[in-house]
Amino acid sequence: MPKLIRLYITQIAIGFGLSAAFVAMLLGMNVANLWHLVTTSDVGLLAVALLWLFNGIVFAGVQFGIAIMRMEDRGPGAGGPRIPAQMQPIPIRVEAAPRRKRHL
Repeated sequence: MPKLIRLYITQIAIGFGLSAAFVAMLLGMNVANLWHLVTTSDVGLLAVALLWLFNGIVFAGVQFGIAIMRMEDRGPGAGGPRIPAQMQPIPIRVEAAPRRKRHL
């Protein structure tokens, strides 16, 4: 398996684990009376599952972004040659239309 795919799957697992901890803390601390809403509703389990899923998507994306941003640059040989761009002006000939006389 390529290293990038392995990294992505690992970060997704971490993100969904963080999401599970976050949802557990939301329910445990009864934020906005969420525990009561979930336990007394007939679709409470679905609500918790969706809360975990959508938070997991967000946390996994953030976790993967952080992992990519923290990657070290391995030097000039790792990503191909880094040749500095040499910019030089190129003359371009443009023919101007003849000027019309201005009548006042």
